Amino acid sequence: MDSAPKTPRPDDAFRARAQVLNLEGGARQVLDQARTRLVVVGAVFALSLTAVAVRLGDLAFLTQPEPRAAIAAVQPFKAERADITDRNGMLLATSLATASLFADPAKVLDAKETAKRLAQALPEVSYGDILQKLEGGGRFVWLRRNLTPRQQAAVHNLGLPGLDFRREERRIYPAGAVTSHVVGFTDVDNHGLAGIEQSFDKMLGKGEPVRLSIDLRLQHMLRREIQQQIAEFSALGGGGMIMDVRTGELLALVSLPDFDPQSPGTGDAVNRFNRMTLGVYEMGSTFKVFNTALALESGRVRMDDWVDATKPIQVGRFTIDDFRTERLRRWMSVPEVFTFSSNIGSVREVQQVGPVAQQRFLTSLGLTEKPSLEIPEVGRPHVPNPWREINMMTIAFGHGLSSTAVNNVTAFAAIVNNGILRPATLIARPDDYETSGVRVVSQTTSENVRRLLRLNAIVGSGKNGNVPGYLVGGKTGTAEKAGGGKGYSKTANLSSFVAAFPMNDPRYVVFVLIDEPHGNKKSYGFSTGAWVSAPAVGRVIAQMGPLYGVPPVDENEPSVQRAMYVNATAPGRRLGTETFVDATLKQPIDPKKAKPPAKLVSAPASNSSTLLQKVKETR
Repeated sequence: MDSAPKTPRPDDAFRARAQVLNLEGGARQVLDQARTRLVVVGAVFALSLTAVAVRLGDLAFLTQPEPRAAIAAVQPFKAERADITDRNGMLLATSLATASLFADPAKVLDAKETAKRLAQALPEVSYGDILQKLEGGGRFVWLRRNLTPRQQAAVHNLGLPGLDFRREERRIYPAGAVTSHVVGFTDVDNHGLAGIEQSFDKMLGKGEPVRLSIDLRLQHMLRREIQQQIAEFSALGGGGMIMDVRTGELLALVSLPDFDPQSPGTGDAVNRFNRMTLGVYEMGSTFKVFNTALALESGRVRMDDWVDATKPIQVGRFTIDDFRTERLRRWMSVPEVFTFSSNIGSVREVQQVGPVAQQRFLTSLGLTEKPSLEIPEVGRPHVPNPWREINMMTIAFGHGLSSTAVNNVTAFAAIVNNGILRPATLIARPDDYETSGVRVVSQTTSENVRRLLRLNAIVGSGKNGNVPGYLVGGKTGTAEKAGGGKGYSKTANLSSFVAAFPMNDPRYVVFVLIDEPHGNKKSYGFSTGAWVSAPAVGRVIAQMGPLYGVPPVDENEPSVQRAMYVNATAPGRRLGTETFVDATLKQPIDPKKAKPPAKLVSAPASNSSTLLQKVKETR
């Protein structure tokens, strides 16, 4: 039998409601507790952040005695020093990021142990030097600048307290010693100390690159040939240059010995001496180019004139004579004087002009002043004062006036470049760059001197520098070196050769100088410019011509023959032997005040009715 359904009691609903209320009250309590905890945690974080901020502010602004090392590593890194390149964009100097090691001695726990372990990791730094720095007080000391990555890793792995690294930059020279005398070098803080690095220090430091006129290919080429001659003739050193006569750009400049720009202080001091720009020398017979140009430009000497070289010239207790006298004791034509490099004949020519005109002319060529080159290593010529008649005579054959090699190359370029002087430069010219230059001789004089230079390369002392097809013309020089107040040495020479090509339309000048060469079997014991320097110039031209696209010239072409050949035995005047004195300027003038004449008289063109390919000796 089914039981009857239960009737709900009134207190059941009350109990259910009470249970719900109890649950809601518990949840609220939990939430309240969570809120309280969040507030506490937030307050703790806020206090911590405030403490950190206060400490950072204290470190940054208030506590000066605290170690700078702690903030050194986060200092902003300034812009890198800009690159130096050759004319074709090849890197000659650039900067690489490196790490430098420093210490906060106050944080070093054991100075002796730290110094010991660092000396083992960095053998190039001595234990004593490190220990002295760590025990010297202070809060920041450099231990080693510009570490290699391997060195940095070795120090880092030591895990020594008180040591840290700072990012810096190191100057790198990809060409090494090859361009050291031009590019120069910097100190450890990247301040330029020599060469282009010094002259353009501010510009490079601002991140502005410098593009040089140097062609690294020609630089290697010229250096290699000069090194060969130095070794072959057991010389002290040497140097050379290649110049574009139309712009004055130096395409190569070599001085040997040279040095490693990464560590310039490790070699001998003489290695850092730039023989081409800083050294001043009596250049010897290459100066006869200027003497001949002066004589022809004055109008007092013509190409078909003859001079008396029958006997030496006696000046007091000194005698001016020729190198090889057996075939030169006679009257000589102007072309013969040049080709046989007669000292007597050169003096006879300048006697027609006088000392004042000579001084003025050489000053106009820049041979008496410091060259305005873009490196600090430039020398000042030694000029006689007063400029007497005896000075005039010795200067005619390259003694008694000392000038830099770059002075001489610049002046030579002006003579062969239709008489237009353009200053030498180591900075690349833009492709569309035009420079007017300054006229120092007439075009007629330039053409006549070029004929003589070409003749000398065919049958004279420049034969060893001649290159078929390139119409080379040049002049050798062999100068006795001054003996330190004891006159001139008979065994120590400066042997040189300066040439241009092609002589019908000159583009480039090549110059080589060898210091104190010694003769050998190959040179039959001679150490003159003809045997020592001319061959090196010839080899450079033979390589440079094709590289620079200079087309070979057909030397049998009638137009070339007319432009180059000269009559060496044409009958002409016989010049006297008395020195010409300018009545308006009887006293020598100050070289600094010397100026070119207002008007230079052009010499008459040489008599070319008879074209001779070689000099004929006349008895």
